[in-house]
Amino acid sequence: MGRKSKFYEALIEEVVYNSVSDIWEEAVEEWEIYDVKEDETLETSCICGHDHLRYLFTIENKLNGRFLYPIGSSCIKKFGRCDLKHEVEVQMQLFQLLHAVEQRRFVELSPEYFSRRLFAYLFEMGAFKPSQYNNNNPESDYYFMLDMFNKRSMTEKQKRKVDAIIIGSIKPFLQKTLAGKVKK
Repeated sequence: MGRKSKFYEALIEEVVYNSVSDIWEEAVEEWEIYDVKEDETLETSCICGHDHLRYLFTIENKLNGRFLYPIGSSCIKKFGRCDLKHEVEVQMQLFQLLHAVEQRRFVELSPEYFSRRLFAYLFEMGAFKPSQYNNNNPESDYYFMLDMFNKRSMTEKQKRKVDAIIIGSIKPFLQKTLAGKVKK
């Protein structure tokens, strides 16, 4: 294996120093994502030394309660854990979707803005609300959105329902959840 970059070495040193284990492969298993913010100014540097971070993650060691901040998405992906990689992707998608709906862009039900993982996260976090339109069953909106995401075409009625769910449920959820987490 080739020589590690100075950034990767700094990441390993910082993570291992703040972990219970002193072995990188074991230490990475101790950490979970605690929070994420977005820095549109790109003025923040990662704990590894990389400059110009957009997404600023805070990770917590579940064994000793220590926190590391800021840590970039690329560094979290170097932990080699699929669960963290997927969570990083969903968190970044949340910010991208928030910006799209706030800028009143036409948000299609496409991979540009959505993923099955994102829908699962939105459902788990309560983004879909009970209403008269879903018979007070938010799970039906979740499955409807998944079904529509998998379709090649929709009827006008289906498109209106998709738009209503995005505007009435997902947008307010994003605005509430990500309030104060974007530095402009």
